[in-house]
Amino acid sequence: MTHFPLRLRIDGQALVSNWRWLAGRSGPAACGAAVKANGYGTGAGEVVTLLRAAGCRDFFVATWNEAEAVLPLIGDASLSVLHGVQEEDMSGALASAARPVLNTPLQVRRWREAAGGRACDVMLDTGMNRLGLTEADVATGLLDGLAIDTLMSHLACADEDSAMNERQRGRFAALAGSIPARRRSLANSAGICLGADYGFDLTRPGIALYGGIPRPEAQGIIRQVVRLEAQIIQRRRADAGESVGYNATFTAERPVELAVLNIGYADGYLRGFSGRGRALAEGAVLPVIGRVSMDLTTIGVDAAPHLREGDWVALDYDLAAAAAQSGLSQYELLTILGRRHQRLWT
Repeated sequence: MTHFPLRLRIDGQALVSNWRWLAGRSGPAACGAAVKANGYGTGAGEVVTLLRAAGCRDFFVATWNEAEAVLPLIGDASLSVLHGVQEEDMSGALASAARPVLNTPLQVRRWREAAGGRACDVMLDTGMNRLGLTEADVATGLLDGLAIDTLMSHLACADEDSAMNERQRGRFAALAGSIPARRRSLANSAGICLGADYGFDLTRPGIALYGGIPRPEAQGIIRQVVRLEAQIIQRRRADAGESVGYNATFTAERPVELAVLNIGYADGYLRGFSGRGRALAEGAVLPVIGRVSMDLTTIGVDAAPHLREGDWVALDYDLAAAAAQSGLSQYELLTILGRRHQRLWT
């Protein structure tokens, strides 16, 4: 078996616990799960399997190749493809059990002409100006007669206490009242935290499932899902006056014990952690020393001098803390984790 010098320990119980809390916060609305970007980097197949067993019946991916990868695991649950259908997608989409989320007038016309009345989902733009049909599009009768399962929109500022949240909720409620659909869906992870008024019929959490803290309401409740571990390649010592790493950004003021880890920005541990990140070993906090490089990161191990070549350390990858250290968003921290990590579900 190939040896992996990097490990992601992924806590399935924490994932399910997070989904159950989000489902409870969703009130009477059903709670789905966004599993796009390979389950936010954790492994979409494992996420679908665990959450379906826990009771989740609605899953969301971005593209049709993502849908193809998880459809064999969906069973009696539903799967929606958020980016809709391009012309090149149509043959596969028509043969698939997944539903497209139609975002543009062209996508609506394409589906209406080819799908023979099959159900779809529809995205409305209520102020984000990203994906979705406008109020003017709807006013033309574009959606008349379409078999819409889920009518949805997306909140732009739900992670903040912004007046835009209520404006979007009101616009969505007004538009949805004039469009026949089986269900309505607005809230993402942060939207769920805003309260039951944002739940409608179906919520679509993403980042909070995987340990992200979307708003203060989730602090202390959402559990860490991903733990990142790296193996020590070399132990060494830098004497006073010697520098460490590219561009000599760190110079030792005194002798310092170092460990070089088998991880770098090619693995998703980016340069933002340079001089700011930290590793953990048996209760000791071990700072990142100098620049993170492509495949290697150096830490100071004065607090754990017993560590040797071949030992493992954990990187501090609590998402909120790691975001503060690196300047990256919690979403980036998960989705940039590369292929060289062995993913171990517990």
